Amino acid sequence: MSQPSSKELQESIQELTAYKKRLTEEVLNIGQKLRMPKDKLDATIQEHPELTTINQALDKLKAQLGE
Repeated sequence: MSQPSSKELQESIQELTAYKKRLTEEVLNIGQKLRMPKDKLDATIQEHPELTTINQALDKLKAQLGE
């Protein structure tokens, strides 16, 4: 399998970043509806497993792009 091109890496980074933003906003909206305290909401976002996975994938893609 060939290495992804720079353009493909950038597109993947953009798509993951957009998804991360949507997911974060969704978590924030649900937290606000539940009237969660801000610190609890921030902790929930920091510990969210899917957001953690997205952050790790973004880090790998950015490192690959920098090579």
